[in-house]
Amino acid sequence: MEKVVLKATKRSVIGKQVKALRRQGFLPGVVYGHHFEPVAIQLDAHSAGRIIPTLTSTSVITVELDGTAIPALVREKQKNYIKGSLTHVDFQAISLTEKIRAWVQIHLRGAAPAVKDFNAVLVNNMEEVEIEALPSDLPERIELDLSGLKKLGDAVHVRDLTLPANVEMLSPGDEVVVIATGVAEEAEEVAASPAEPEMVEKKKKEEVED
Repeated sequence: MEKVVLKATKRSVIGKQVKALRRQGFLPGVVYGHHFEPVAIQLDAHSAGRIIPTLTSTSVITVELDGTAIPALVREKQKNYIKGSLTHVDFQAISLTEKIRAWVQIHLRGAAPAVKDFNAVLVNNMEEVEIEALPSDLPERIELDLSGLKKLGDAVHVRDLTLPANVEMLSPGDEVVVIATGVAEEAEEVAASPAEPEMVEKKKKEEVED
């Protein structure tokens, strides 16, 4: 990914007055970090609103604050869900020579033979994992090839994920990322648990929400 630079200035407007700042075309934010004094900032809402949504949690960018270049990660993005526009953004200032922890998205690719051959249902239990690396080594995402799921019951665990060089996995290796299961198996599982109606109802609700 090409270098991203976001220009910002220090912000004195806080509290309820921030609404007026947004009406003037500015996006409020804050920069904080280890050995870095938190500072309230403001950015051009149009340019920031075009760039920030394209960044991942491991995208290292530069916040240019009044002429000072600050390497940073986007840590939180608040949105107006009616208009779809950003309302606030948090940046974490980082050192390019110190390892940091970050959550990275898992990207599923390819097709699982179990789906075609056994009518399996893929259950995705994890969408991201925690890693540690130098900022320059942080991957934007981790690729997971589904072609290894060949029959019912086949699963990919965290320990099976392939990481780039110099990246350490922090999430437990025995956690299941994705598993090929069958509809019949789920029905039998529900039928075998009549004494736990609340858990069954919760499972159904989670499936609908997913």
